[in-house]
Amino acid sequence: MIVLGLTGSIGMGKSTTARMFAKAGAAVYDADAAVHRLYSGKAAPLIEAGFPGTVVDGTVDRARLGERVIGKPEEMKRLEAIVHPLVREAENAFLAEAASRGCRVAVLDIPLLFETGGERRVRAAVVVTASAEVQRERVLARPGMSEARFEGILAKQMPDAEKRRRAHFLVDTGRGLEPARRAVGAILRAVAALA
Repeated sequence: MIVLGLTGSIGMGKSTTARMFAKAGAAVYDADAAVHRLYSGKAAPLIEAGFPGTVVDGTVDRARLGERVIGKPEEMKRLEAIVHPLVREAENAFLAEAASRGCRVAVLDIPLLFETGGERRVRAAVVVTASAEVQRERVLARPGMSEARFEGILAKQMPDAEKRRRAHFLVDTGRGLEPARRAVGAILRAVAALA
């Protein structure tokens, strides 16, 4: 089974591209969704033990947890030490299940693929990209988003140009859905030759 890493900065269309891979037959793992499940499951008691008062009715209260860790590198490291092994465990279970079903391609949708060294766990990295103008327009159209918040998020992410430089494949969503769909198909055909 070929394992691809899918990543892209905020507003680039990564979630839409992940759905395109799934529709084309790839098994897709969503790291963000895994974290959400863990926050109301296995991770909740561990996070409560490490950060008392951050779990309400058995589910991590993201706002309360954010107050405790955002802008505090040491606290963020403590949180990551709790969450990352559980996310990796969920990822491994997903890959084992996909392999048992005979999937030829699995896609790991990981927002911080390069930032966390995740590219070492995949055969190739797919970066979803768009122009800075398209990205800005998409992100600022989101409810509750401000220019300052957008800039803060960008400051934490690896620049798009660096992600593109590290990519094995690119999907440019700024050109529209159909060209992006064709790019996904071309990537799947290219990796099928590697299997």
